[in-house]
Amino acid sequence: MGKGTDERLDLDSMVFKPLDVSERLERSLGLYGLIAISLSATLGSTLFVIPALGADVLAEQGGTGAGLWLAFIVAGFVVLPSALSKAELGTAMPSSGGSYVYIRQTYGAWMGMISGLGLWASFGLKSAFALIGFSAYIYAIQEPLGFEFTETISKAIAIFLLSLIVLVNISGVKSIKKIQIPIVGLSVLFIIALSVLAATDPSFDWGKPLEGDAFSKQGLFSREGVVGLGTASAFVFLSFAGVTKIAAVAGEIKSPSENLPRSMIWTLVIATSVYVLVSYFLFGLMEPSDLGVGTYKPDKAPIHTFAVEVGGTSLGLAAAGVAIISMAGMALSGVLGSSRFIFAMSRDNLLPQVFEDLNPRYETPHYAIIVTGAAMAIAILTIPVGDVAKLASGFKIMIFMLINSTVIVLRRLPDGETWYTPSFKSPMYPAMQLFGVISGLILLLLMGTSALVGAVAAIGVGTGIYVSYGRKRAEATFTPWRIFRSEIFDGDRYEKEKWWLVFNACTHPKHPDHLTLHEFTKALGILVPSIGPSQARSLFHEIDNDGDGMVDVAEFLGSLSSGIYESE
Repeated sequence: MGKGTDERLDLDSMVFKPLDVSERLERSLGLYGLIAISLSATLGSTLFVIPALGADVLAEQGGTGAGLWLAFIVAGFVVLPSALSKAELGTAMPSSGGSYVYIRQTYGAWMGMISGLGLWASFGLKSAFALIGFSAYIYAIQEPLGFEFTETISKAIAIFLLSLIVLVNISGVKSIKKIQIPIVGLSVLFIIALSVLAATDPSFDWGKPLEGDAFSKQGLFSREGVVGLGTASAFVFLSFAGVTKIAAVAGEIKSPSENLPRSMIWTLVIATSVYVLVSYFLFGLMEPSDLGVGTYKPDKAPIHTFAVEVGGTSLGLAAAGVAIISMAGMALSGVLGSSRFIFAMSRDNLLPQVFEDLNPRYETPHYAIIVTGAAMAIAILTIPVGDVAKLASGFKIMIFMLINSTVIVLRRLPDGETWYTPSFKSPMYPAMQLFGVISGLILLLLMGTSALVGAVAAIGVGTGIYVSYGRKRAEATFTPWRIFRSEIFDGDRYEKEKWWLVFNACTHPKHPDHLTLHEFTKALGILVPSIGPSQARSLFHEIDNDGDGMVDVAEFLGSLSSGIYESE
């Protein structure tokens, strides 16, 4: 192979850009702190709203909906591969941005745009879901408080609170995050207390959530029962969106290879237990019809209804108070997290630079925050609460599928070939990741039109913005996905791209256009381990056609087709 660009494919137009993880943050987060933060993100917005809505989805197959507890277990198992995959990715790429960074680094700017918008939408919709639930609890306690709230007033309250949350985010007030841990602790203890009171109630029926008609008229193991359980599991998937959120701060975690996967697993176990606990005891005591399950208007404040049933009006007011505080806190952090995806995409030239601008006084990305708040307001005013949950779950399932596939792509690259050196590796690879992708796809299909429309919309809008704006400005980078694709479909191209990638990985930042003898020896150690240092030295001088004491990319790639390595 000569030095012509036609023989080098289009590699000379590409940029090798390993992830910059040079920023060193203080590693101050231990295991218990991680678990507390993850639980805050996981339980805050959905715990007080999802039970009746999820049971209603299950009841669409003709059952009572009392088997919702099993849907949470199924959803938890589907989340497990993503938690392990994200723990691995987080230890390899300890950078803020989480899933967006992992997907963009692996698949390139186009998939980065799609995933970034999907993440922005899912976090924003989850926060909108919290605010809709917030207003539902205000509406639920109007009678004992002596006020009358219409749906219009409830939405107006939600918009007003959203406005305050946007202003707080712009002002950069971070102290509110410190009180989220005790708020979530209070929420969990309150749910446990309600469950204990329900279990001691004479009318509590331990067997009702286990009966066949709790899932469908034909029973759990019928086609209707399986489809209903899968659909409900997909719907409640949103409830676990915060399990993997902690990976975004992997650079601040003590012993990340140990604490990151442990915190995710413990968060998943605890959150699943809480969801199962509340749904089992809720429907073991109450009839689903009392919560509007199976009707056109399922209860959007089920924990309030539950509390009134076990403890009367006063306990119902307390439940509403706990729910309101918890969901308001989660909406605050939701706007914070969601707006940062727009900020990151703007920083990567995928969106206009205006979203990267910081407020001169508070140093926060105020335009990104305002756009996020506006999108949430539209969702609150125009999308029914059930569809909000479906859209958010659909986006999240799509992102989790991509996260699992990312690990598969990066693991296929030979050791030492790239920057990908995670200190924790997911067990049962690749079966675990394949299960995550396939099960996610099944859930996405079971969710029906709303989730599929949301996923297709994210792909369509992301592609449209990338083609019209981002492609012209984003730097063309050489991605692991490209070499993975070539390995499967074009063996010759794969070899050339692999050698090009190793060349760039072994060059020094001060001279990225050539290899010294030491760097050349290192590269051959990766590509042809059987060649020793003395043989590598001889080959170096043989390849150095112009005798300048260095091997450029054309000389390096040209040596691949010369056959000199096969004779060694």
